[in-house]
Parts: sequence; C-alpha cells; structure tokens
Amino acid sequence: METVYKEAAPTRADIDALSGPALLEFGTNWCGYCRAALPLLAQAYQDFGQVPHFKVEDGPGRVLGRSFRVKLWPTLIFLRDGKEVARVVRPEDAGEIIEAFAQIT
Repeated sequence: METVYKEAAPTRADIDALSGPALLEFGTNWCGYCRAALPLLAQAYQDFGQVPHFKVEDGPGRVLGRSFRVKLWPTLIFLRDGKEVARVVRPEDAGEIIEAFAQIT
C-alpha cells in the first residue's frame, strides 16, 4: 500500500490499459481527510495487499483527476481491467473500502 501521494501521475491511457484489479486514489499529502483515511485504508489493505495501488496527488489542472471527475479528497476508485467498478469518497470506516475491494477481486 502506498502512503504518500505522488506528483508524477500515470496517464489515463496507462490506467485504461491496466489488467486485473487496481486502486487509484486521489488526494494530497496535506489534506486532513486524506490523512484520516490512511488507517482505514491500511486496515482494508490487510486482505487485499496484492492489489496495485496508485496514490496520485490531485489539484486544479491535474488531468488524470479531472478525467475521473474527482471533486473531493480522498477519492478511491476501484478498477478492474482499467474500468471503474466502485468509488469511495471520504471513507468513514474500513468496511466500505473492503466492500469496494471485494467488487474488484
């Protein structure tokens, strides 16, 4: 599981070409909601550690976030073969993250 949002983001074409399950997470390292979600995500990842995790720094003008219509942070997008299957925005408990993981694995 990634713990730091990375400024260098994959392209939309890279994401669309993914094979299998993946988690695409948008937020920033200074966001309080994003920091609060870290332990929830860590708890959920205990059973889904094999799922690739892309933790992408988002903000105005960031193309990848706009292509997924991200409005609030953190936004967790659960993908299967590059297509969105589930989305969790500002998770409040690990259960909703686990539920979304179950949909893609």
